[in-house]
Amino acid sequence: MSVENAMPIEFSDAAAQKVKTLIAEEENPNLKLRVYITGGGCSGFQYGFTFDEKVNDGDMTIEKDEVTLVVDPMSLQYLVGGVVDYTEGLEGSRFLVNNPNATTTCGCGASFSI
Repeated sequence: MSVENAMPIEFSDAAAQKVKTLIAEEENPNLKLRVYITGGGCSGFQYGFTFDEKVNDGDMTIEKDEVTLVVDPMSLQYLVGGVVDYTEGLEGSRFLVNNPNATTTCGCGASFSI
């Protein structure tokens, strides 16, 4: 079994490539994409994405195509089995999470409930 398949959350090729492009534009190779869950949104929880230079104790990291995805332990429990992806479509371009744990999601896909 490969290490990538053992990860509790996946980082899609499209998301990794977009992160790589954004980091190059910022000219800061220390940046990592942090994915987190907060309370709120129209369905109870919402996804958040930010760039962060540091990795905190307990954070899980996934590296792909020379970029790093970081998830804190509290958020990870809601994201296990999910895929962090990037899409460009009618709603604009955005990072998103395909989350099998979500029982309902809002129309925009930015919030969910368990």
